Amino acid sequence: MLSLPKLGEAQFKQLQRLMQEASGIHLASNKRTLVAGRLMRRLRHFQFTNYDQYLALIAEPAHQRERRLVVDLLTTNETYFFREHPHFEFLGQWLAKQRAPVRLWSAACSSGEEPYSLAMVAAEHLGGEWSVLASDLSQSMLALAERGIYSMEQSRYFPDGWLRRHAQCGVGDMEGRMRIQANLRSRVRFREVNVVRPLPEDLGTFDVIFLRNLLIYFEPAQKQEIVRRIVGQLRVGGLLFIGHAESIHGFDLPLRLAQPSVFERV
Repeated sequence: MLSLPKLGEAQFKQLQRLMQEASGIHLASNKRTLVAGRLMRRLRHFQFTNYDQYLALIAEPAHQRERRLVVDLLTTNETYFFREHPHFEFLGQWLAKQRAPVRLWSAACSSGEEPYSLAMVAAEHLGGEWSVLASDLSQSMLALAERGIYSMEQSRYFPDGWLRRHAQCGVGDMEGRMRIQANLRSRVRFREVNVVRPLPEDLGTFDVIFLRNLLIYFEPAQKQEIVRRIVGQLRVGGLLFIGHAESIHGFDLPLRLAQPSVFERV
């Protein structure tokens, strides 16, 4: 049996520098095993026997697309529809009291489950105009999300009746898959945004911003700067959602706690 290539400390430090330069994300030292696992299939793709060969490849100007793929692979989180469902229950109650138009932003949208979940909640609770901006650092995830096609297993957390109202179930070659309804997809706009960098000037302000399960990648000072930048796009009275395992305690920001991991701009 062939032994698996080992990702050594020096090689891991090279990847840490790459991620810092490309995305602003600091890979913690305890992520080495995760990084090795996610990049293993790329070594197999090129039939490399060690990580030095792969690092040499992505350093070449002719392989910048592969370098970008590394960033994609190391920033992609597991996600699913209505993840951390109390957030969506609270959001629905809040949206029912709002006047249109309403703008929502999924600031780390990954493969699209979160922004489409937001779109479904908005469609169920808002009678007027609304829209969702879905952004991510990963171009491949944005392309996947824009298609709006998912395994039927992803519907297991849909509230009763929502699958019928908001998705089309596949038949024939599409059996076992579903696609988000066109009327919902038309309300969701996808855009590449790196929240570590200055935000686009034309981004505008939002009533609701989901910034969930992203802050865990950053050091405290950088985390505070990201949240400060994001809050600058949130209207007074609007809501910021962060992951249940994340904290912004001690940050000097114009926010008050509305419920666990949900903040209102004041």
